[in-house]
Amino acid sequence: MSGIHLSGTLVCRNAREAAIVASCLPEHVQLTRAERGCVSFEVAPAADPLVWTVEERFVDAAAFRAHQQRVAGSAWGRATAGIERRYEVEGL
Repeated sequence: MSGIHLSGTLVCRNAREAAIVASCLPEHVQLTRAERGCVSFEVAPAADPLVWTVEERFVDAAAFRAHQQRVAGSAWGRATAGIERRYEVEGL
C-alpha cells in the first residue's frame, strides 16, 4: 500500500500517564479518523498496561503533515506531550 505508514508504541512512565492516554484517546481517535486523508488510525493497549500500540495510515505526506500539525495544537497533543513515542514512519 502506498502513502504514509506510522507504526510504533506510546510508552507511559507510570499509571498517571496511562490514565491520561486512556482519558484523552477516544476524542483523539475520533478527530483523527475524520481528517481528510486518514486511511486508518488505531491505538490500542499492549500487554504492558503502560504501553499502547499505534498504527496510522495517511494517503500522502501532505495529509500526514496536516495531521501532525493539528495534533500539536490539540488537547491530546498538550496532554501527552511528555509521553515517550517510539515511532517509525515509512513513505516520507
